[in-house]
Amino acid sequence: MELIRGLTNLREHHRGCVATIGNFDGVHRGHQDILRQLTTEARERQLPAVVIIFEPHANEFFRGSDASPRLTRLREKIPLLAACGVDYVLLLPFNQQLANVSAHDFVQDILVQGLAVQHLLVGDDFHFGHDRQGDVAYLTQQGQACGFSVAQVSTITSQDERISSTAIRMALSVGDLARAEQLLGRPYGMHGRVAHGDKRGRIIGFPTANIYLHRQVSPILGVYAVKVYGLDPEPVYGVANVGNRPTVDGSRTLLEIHLFEFDQTIYGHTLRVDFVHKLRDEKKYDSFDALKAQIFKDAQQARELFGLG
Repeated sequence: MELIRGLTNLREHHRGCVATIGNFDGVHRGHQDILRQLTTEARERQLPAVVIIFEPHANEFFRGSDASPRLTRLREKIPLLAACGVDYVLLLPFNQQLANVSAHDFVQDILVQGLAVQHLLVGDDFHFGHDRQGDVAYLTQQGQACGFSVAQVSTITSQDERISSTAIRMALSVGDLARAEQLLGRPYGMHGRVAHGDKRGRIIGFPTANIYLHRQVSPILGVYAVKVYGLDPEPVYGVANVGNRPTVDGSRTLLEIHLFEFDQTIYGHTLRVDFVHKLRDEKKYDSFDALKAQIFKDAQQARELFGLG
């Protein structure tokens, strides 16, 4: 799969395609259904399948730190899109210039002149352009005039609930990881590179692998039983804290993982951490000793959940 960063990097071989547009945050089961339809249509037409995404999300551009927490960073999203069989991802920077683009100019500059789209798939609630002027009806009208067809993808539901990034965020916010997994089609997880920390965990016999999240807001906070991939052929079990570490006056959100039966040096390794069960919320303790006692309890609870004794 090829990542195309901006319209200026479009080349002639990118033109003529089947495309879809959206944030695809989480690449959940609803997104996966759209992508299946996209790739099937593209193969039948013998054209490339293209996904148009934005960075940052419009919500983040307009609301900043008040934006909804992102389920997947760009580096996590791209491999998920590739796994769905997408040929190209066109990444458009969402800035004031793009925010001001009218629905008409979006169609002409990006879909017609830029990609020469032959067929476009969009969700039933899709809106685009300045002040969200454009919708499915407008796209269909423009497609008839400009020579591309438009298909509307119906909402996918699970247990009578619309599968959406919002529903997954809600499940994560209340610690319902089973529901989040059901909506995603996989366990909720994060990727990141192990960095040096303050090494306090070593003092109490609980060394941690530290990953900086590089997110404005994390969709999860608290202590979790986790499975970690990227170290051994099989997952390594552990316990993890996602938060600001209030007991030691932490100032930035960090993912700290203590791995069971594992003592290798892994700085610089990229890991995938799947969150299996929420143990508790993050809490500020009166002393480091009280925090230490709680960490031992968390680790034991996680071990029992994994059948490790």
